[in-house]
Amino acid sequence: MSRRVRQKREHSRGEKTNVSSETLDCGSLTSATISGVDWTTLPDDTVIQLFDTEAAVSLSPRCKNLQRLKFHAAGSADALVSLQARELREISGDFCRDITDAALSVIAARHEMLESVHFGPDACERISSDAIKALAYCCPRLRRLWMSGVKEVNGDAINALVEHCRKLKDVGFIESDNIDEVALGNLNSVKFLSVAGTRNLKWGSAAQVLSRLPCLVCLDISRTDVNLSAITRFLSSSQNLKVVCALNCPVFEREVDSNPMQSHKGKVLLTFLNDIFKGVTSLFADNSKNVTDVLQYWRRTKNRDKNLDEIVVWIEWIFSYSLLRIAENNLKELDDFWLTQGAAVLLSLLRSSQEEVQERAATAIATFVVIDDENATVDCQRAEAILRGDGIRLLLDLARSCQEGLQSEAAKAIANLYIDSKVAKAVAESGGINILANLAKSINRLVAEEAAGGLWNLSVGDDHKGAIAEAGGIKALVDLIFKWSSNTDGLLEHATGALANLGADEKCSMEVAVAVAGGIHALAMLLALANLKECKSRTWKIAARALANLAAHGDSNSNNAAIGQEAGALEALVQLTYSQNEAVRQEAAGALWNLSFDDKNREAIAAAGGVEALVALAQSSSSASRGLQERAAGALWGLPVSESNSIAIGRQGGIAPLIALACSNIEDVHETAAGALWNLAFHRENALHIVQDGGVKPLIHLCSSSVSKMAWFMAALALVYMFDVRYVKLLGASCQYLCVRMLDS
Repeated sequence: MSRRVRQKREHSRGEKTNVSSETLDCGSLTSATISGVDWTTLPDDTVIQLFDTEAAVSLSPRCKNLQRLKFHAAGSADALVSLQARELREISGDFCRDITDAALSVIAARHEMLESVHFGPDACERISSDAIKALAYCCPRLRRLWMSGVKEVNGDAINALVEHCRKLKDVGFIESDNIDEVALGNLNSVKFLSVAGTRNLKWGSAAQVLSRLPCLVCLDISRTDVNLSAITRFLSSSQNLKVVCALNCPVFEREVDSNPMQSHKGKVLLTFLNDIFKGVTSLFADNSKNVTDVLQYWRRTKNRDKNLDEIVVWIEWIFSYSLLRIAENNLKELDDFWLTQGAAVLLSLLRSSQEEVQERAATAIATFVVIDDENATVDCQRAEAILRGDGIRLLLDLARSCQEGLQSEAAKAIANLYIDSKVAKAVAESGGINILANLAKSINRLVAEEAAGGLWNLSVGDDHKGAIAEAGGIKALVDLIFKWSSNTDGLLEHATGALANLGADEKCSMEVAVAVAGGIHALAMLLALANLKECKSRTWKIAARALANLAAHGDSNSNNAAIGQEAGALEALVQLTYSQNEAVRQEAAGALWNLSFDDKNREAIAAAGGVEALVALAQSSSSASRGLQERAAGALWGLPVSESNSIAIGRQGGIAPLIALACSNIEDVHETAAGALWNLAFHRENALHIVQDGGVKPLIHLCSSSVSKMAWFMAALALVYMFDVRYVKLLGASCQYLCVRMLDS
């Protein structure tokens, strides 16, 4: 995978980082691309998208002043191990499932100045208690430790933190399978603790030991099976505890329904059972009581209490984590929560000064509005709640930021919201199309992928296609295919999907196809990769659909002929008709159908084995979807305009499956099959095959019963061309009836 470093824009006076435009435009930084760059010092705040291990080794002696490191994407761990930034204070990253005990131990050993470690929200599946112990031994300055999905955090690991990290005050062991709750009671220096989403905690023991922690101020037990008794003990017995966050705790919520809780003065319980903002408001003085968004009120307050600041920053962090996880679970019973509170909280978190909180809030919005991912179904009420709350402006502002993590997640949210027509209109009117078109040019793959997804959703209807073209979106999408032609299926799917939709518009199809954009060549290249099994079937399907749409405009433009002239395009489409994926076969057949309207294409398709392939497809389509049946018949309708193709189809056994499709009750299918039989009936040998294979009766049936005038007309023409005087005698009254109907028409 490609790897690169994104640098902070500001540099100290007198220092210059010499990064050439050629280096930035390549989309990756490897040992080859960094050789001519002055990396005397990396900025103290650097984000790694990905760079390869060899490049990391080359950089390691030149990043001594690096203090804060954030990484995105799986595979970064191997590169991180090679870094030797002795001054590193903070490291955070997502997609951490590949980080092992050994990798984390080496990172800790080389960076003993570490004060903050945050891995998540993806699960740290390969990290165990052994790595946590190594972190404790090597990093005594550690103040903050957050890890998601560590399977077991045992007593030895926790006690090592207690013994060696005396300044530790913020701990999060999120979504673990097992935590030694008794050992948690030894974390005497900790002010902020989260065990959200953790299973198998013994709450009786946990409440007993945690309520005695002398410094504990805030406790997060969201998404656990905590009970009423434990929460009551926390609130009544913890000396300094001020906030307990218990979002989406089903056991507790059921028990409270039948056993109302007593209030505990000076302590705040945040749950779905009460107004979350009001709960946070109770931490403030009386002048915040009438504020609708207490978090925004706090951000704007000038003279803030330092201790209260720490609490609210922690609350924002906790909310962003839990709401993202809850959105991912998509629980039906929380519909009312999202409309009455959840959307407003997420919108407030978008305004946070914490970049990670903003990212997770944007991701949560992208997630909670989609209620059916397979069918791209959006909950309109949720989407419009974001619209009413000024969420579009907030997301567009994040998409404009220089932080690529924010750009990516904001683009993802905008893309999903686009599915709602009201939101799509609002985004377009707010300049969102230009923003997405620009983001699609990003050299950060994740940003470009989400921006392309937004353009794909926006291009579904006819309203915004022209605006996408005017914003330079088509060229940006084509360029993405060339830039990321392998091992990036999500990006290729999004870019190709958008081009497929845009190609359905006649004006846009010309721009997609023209040499400047190189769209036809890009799509043909994807189909070639498909036959090499280098991209997923969904991408092949969409690339074939894009070519079908480009070729669907007949004589109004030259796209049809241009696709046929593109080396390997027709051959690739023919090969895709043998795909094991029905949707791929369907789109390939549809593209060949449209392309067969060009004389030269018909011969080229046949030369590439198209006759055999399409006959085989029709023969195997008896139980296929109506779309595949229609397109298989359609492709066989176009090819027999050529006499040699017509004879070849008959001799390959193509007539029998077309007769079977002509018997279909589905209008589009029998209409197309009748058209194919009409073209085939021009040749006496085929006409005889149609009679011998029992085709006369289905064609007569179509003439008398089909609701489609086209089907009736095609069937009648087929019968007329089929029969000379010898066959008319055989048909007798039936043929006379057909002739009368044709004359009457």
